Amino acid sequence: MRILLVEDDRDLQRLLKKALSDAGYVVDTAGDGEEGHFLGDTEPYDAVILDLGLPKLDGVRVLEKWRKDGRKMPVLILTARDRWSDKVAGFDAGADDYLAKPFYTEELLARVRALLRRAAGFATSEIEIGPLQIDTRASRVTMDGNPVKLTSLEYRLLAYLAHHRGKVVSRTELVEHLYDQDFDRDSNTIEVFVGRLRKKLDPNLIQTVRGLGYCLEVPGASDRAEA
Repeated sequence: MRILLVEDDRDLQRLLKKALSDAGYVVDTAGDGEEGHFLGDTEPYDAVILDLGLPKLDGVRVLEKWRKDGRKMPVLILTARDRWSDKVAGFDAGADDYLAKPFYTEELLARVRALLRRAAGFATSEIEIGPLQIDTRASRVTMDGNPVKLTSLEYRLLAYLAHHRGKVVSRTELVEHLYDQDFDRDSNTIEVFVGRLRKKLDPNLIQTVRGLGYCLEVPGASDRAEA
């Protein structure tokens, strides 16, 4: 899952990027409102953490512009402003959650997980798809109750497909959500990771839809795809 972090405090930005990366997310950063607006308007993010007191363009204005342009990714406002009127302004601009500074990093991670699972239609941090169980809080995967050891990129790929269960996801979309903006992206690596996941899980769990991409679904639940 790919996160945009818009925060002008460089120390806090580095701390949060490390925490989010350690939690298994791909993280892009911006240090001002103009850069943040541009990235959020041109790149596909699964969620955004947005400071309000940004240079060049205020966070509320950034969020208003995104929503006006039809950008629907969930947004968590992160700010030192804790007055009720600031919270109302943020929610009215289109925010999905609000966290006032100072805060605990674990709380921020929990709120991000909640935003992502609500956007995907899941009620808890445990995702169950047939024999597959994914604990998004612990980044742990089991199959038929047995633990499955995955690399970081394998887990990211599986988690993204799981959050889009039953939907066909293209290689391009997977690449965009698996690697940050500075990475040399190669869609051919997706096929390699899918092959590894099929060996570690049920080989029919991730289905190939010819010419379109991949779909994660319980085998036999759909006749649109072939493994």
